[in-house]
Amino acid sequence: MKISYDEPKDKRINAGRSFWKDFVPSFLALAACSLLTVGIYIGGVTAGFSAVQMFGLVIIITAIWLLAAGFTARWITQSGFAGRLKNISNAVRRVAEGDFSVRIFSPQTDDRKDELEVLIEDFNKMAEELENNRIMKGDFISNVSHEMKTPLAIIKNYADALKDESLSAEKRRFYVDTISESAGKLSSLIENVLRLNKMEHQAIVEKEAFFLDEQLRLCVLALEEKFEEKDLELEINLEEEIRISNDASLLEIAWNNILGNAVKYTEPGGTVGVSARLETGEAEKVSGIGRGKESVTRAVVCIRDTGCGMNPESARHMFDRFYQGDTSHASEGNGLGLAMVARVMELCKGEISVDTKEGEGTAITVRLPLE
Repeated sequence: MKISYDEPKDKRINAGRSFWKDFVPSFLALAACSLLTVGIYIGGVTAGFSAVQMFGLVIIITAIWLLAAGFTARWITQSGFAGRLKNISNAVRRVAEGDFSVRIFSPQTDDRKDELEVLIEDFNKMAEELENNRIMKGDFISNVSHEMKTPLAIIKNYADALKDESLSAEKRRFYVDTISESAGKLSSLIENVLRLNKMEHQAIVEKEAFFLDEQLRLCVLALEEKFEEKDLELEINLEEEIRISNDASLLEIAWNNILGNAVKYTEPGGTVGVSARLETGEAEKVSGIGRGKESVTRAVVCIRDTGCGMNPESARHMFDRFYQGDTSHASEGNGLGLAMVARVMELCKGEISVDTKEGEGTAITVRLPLE
């Protein structure tokens, strides 16, 4: 079965080639050639040229016409397309050679764009995105290498120290425990890097219907031991049977990371709160006949703590990879948890917001569609 698909017209294209710019030069050239032809012909008749001489005049007039038409066509092509196509070709070649800093200058002075101007705009966006990806890739590799150095160095140093046969049993046990702990951190880092890389390349989520409140209860129970270790007070306020259709495994990763941070950054004796409810409100709706508002019901999850909170600078970067605003807890994580949370929200069509104040705690709110 053959399926045909017509690409919709790009709405950014709102300018065509000007009639006056393209055709007035042709009319002027035509008028000049016509006057010249009439003048030459009248001159030849008046001078009493023979048939051979008149034939020569016809050849001259034809040559003048062809030259005029050629120069006019060349001028129109060069001014309208060839010059810009050459710039695009040169820029594409530089990108193919690995130079992502190249940009094409567009001479337009208004908001009206033709096909080539839209192509230039798209090329510049593509080059900028490639440059950003190159920088992010370099930073990512640098950060991963840096994060791996510390546990590897600890493992090597303590493994070498274990070769000393005079070590006491207590020291030997301490060294082994330290190696095991560092290996666990290294394993966690690699697991998170692979998981985040998989999410970055994931485009489709596997939706299934489940009760969000039940999932949150199970995530909290999994951290029960850590709550008890720090003597944290747990406040839970979950509406019953909040049924949603989404990727349960991805959302579980998000809840575990947010809850894990809440426990990690809350001092002993503090409070962690988890709530979930349904919220009905207006959302932007886009259809074939325009924009408007529609009433939607969403699930709202809020996880808050009474921990150290964040200053405005840390809050701006909290979802960046490897960013750790509170360095006092750097040994307990690798700065990838909230980066994964942000990616999960993109995949699950969720919205995430943060309310935090240094010294007073943090509240992370997530809004999810029911379907």
